[in-house]
Amino acid sequence: MENTLLITGASSGIGREFAHIHAENGGDIVIVARREELLLTLKSELEEKEVKVKVIVKDLTEPDAVKSIYEELKAEGIQIDFLINNAGFGLRGNFVELPWEQQHQMMQLNMIALSEMTYLFVNDFVKRNKGKILNVSSTASLMPGPLQAVYFASKAYVAFLNNALAEELRNTKITVTNLMPGATESEFAKTSGMDKTALFRKTSTARSVAEAGYEGMLKGKLDVIAGVSFSQKILFKMIPLLPKKMLLKQIRKMQEV
Repeated sequence: MENTLLITGASSGIGREFAHIHAENGGDIVIVARREELLLTLKSELEEKEVKVKVIVKDLTEPDAVKSIYEELKAEGIQIDFLINNAGFGLRGNFVELPWEQQHQMMQLNMIALSEMTYLFVNDFVKRNKGKILNVSSTASLMPGPLQAVYFASKAYVAFLNNALAEELRNTKITVTNLMPGATESEFAKTSGMDKTALFRKTSTARSVAEAGYEGMLKGKLDVIAGVSFSQKILFKMIPLLPKKMLLKQIRKMQEV
């Protein structure tokens, strides 16, 4: 395999579009997700573009999943040149009422699995002094999120990790890009319970968000905000200036059904 991208959460939404974009650029791909049937369908579609595709069916909420993926690729001699950590999910509801097991799984996937995947492969990148990483956070990383407390916090963790790692690697040929999508057409809205809220009344396409993120990764950008309007971008810049209690009430209102 050559010019190889490893992407998690590849079975649908933004992840699926990342895979298609990379294939259209002539690169081989390792696609990772839980749902084998969707991955095999995607594999067939990608191979029509005359690229090599490896499927790995893994549930990244399992503690040993990331290490297993890394060891499998090492055993097969597959070198990863690009890494996109896209897998993640959210839950809407009060922190004290949502099942702890589900919130723990969210933290395992959104933060721990992403961090471990980044750690293992960035060490290989450092040895070669070459590689590009794109970790998907969210515009949710810019603020606290009442009714999605853990999700917003997990995405803030991802954004801070991305930026810090980018600085640590500043004098290398390795880049780390932080992608912050806004409301996007994907399964995320339904699985998180956000599809009926004000935040998701207007969404961007998964393709447009993936294109912005992929281009930003190739250019080695630090941050990419995608799938938001110009007025939303202005609002995000104003967040640090707003009284926090007012901000929290407004965010909560936007997430109520």
